[in-house]
Amino acid sequence: MRRLASLTSSNSDILAALGVAGWVVAADSHSDAPGLQEARRVGPDLNIDVAAVAATRPDLVLASLSVPGMERVVAELHEVGLPTLVLDPVSVTDTLADVRAVGAAIGMAEQGARLAQALERQLTALRGDFSRPPRVLVEWWPRPIIAATRESWVTDLLALLGAENALAGLDGRSRPLTLDEVRAARPDLIVCSWCGAKKLRPEVIEARGLGVPVVAIHESGLGRPGPRLLEGAVALRAALGRLPLSGSGRT
Repeated sequence: MRRLASLTSSNSDILAALGVAGWVVAADSHSDAPGLQEARRVGPDLNIDVAAVAATRPDLVLASLSVPGMERVVAELHEVGLPTLVLDPVSVTDTLADVRAVGAAIGMAEQGARLAQALERQLTALRGDFSRPPRVLVEWWPRPIIAATRESWVTDLLALLGAENALAGLDGRSRPLTLDEVRAARPDLIVCSWCGAKKLRPEVIEARGLGVPVVAIHESGLGRPGPRLLEGAVALRAALGRLPLSGSGRT
C-alpha cells in the first residue's frame, strides 16, 4: 500500500512520523508535515475536492472526524467508492490507538506500535508536581470564544500533566462561551491556540480583564490528535511550571 491520501493535518503528521510521507499522493491544503512536496493538494479539510482525490488513485484515504463537519466529506468518499480509514479520537488513549491503527492499515503495525508507545512514555514523563491540579482553559477561537470541553483530547492531555480542563464539566468536544462563563470556570491559565489563525494574539485574551495568565501555543501542538501533541504538552508543562501552584517552581 504505497499510495495514500491524507485529508487532515493530524493524519499527515502520523504518516510523517511513521516515515511514509513520501507515500502520500493527495493531501489537504492545511497539512504541513515534512515530505509532502509531491502530494497533490486537494483543498481545505472541510472542502475537499473528492474528484481530485479519486484522480490520484489512492490505495487508502485517511480522514478524521476530529475536524467538525468532515462527515460530509467522508460521505462523499464512500459514495465514490474510495477505501477510507476514518479516525475519530476524543482522548489521548484514542489518539495512541489511532497511531497503531494507521500503522496496521498501511502494513507498518510494528512501527505504529513503537511510535504510540514512545509517545505515551514521553507524555507520561511530563507530569508536574502541583499543590492542586491547575485549571486550564484551551481556547480554539476568540470571537465567539470557543474552547475545549470534556470530550476533547485536551482533557486527557492536561490530566497526564497533572492539570485539569477548566471546562471538563461541560459536555461535548468544544463549545462557544460567554465571558461570564469563562470567568465562572476559574481558570488558572488560559491557552491561546486558535485554529487556522495566521497569528496568535494572546493580548486579545489578556484585554478581557480576567487577570489570568495567558500563553500562546500553536494549534499544531494542541489541535491535532497525533504525534505533535507532544510539542503542545511540552509547551503546556513549561507554562504550568511558571504558575505559583507548581511544587518545584521549575519547568
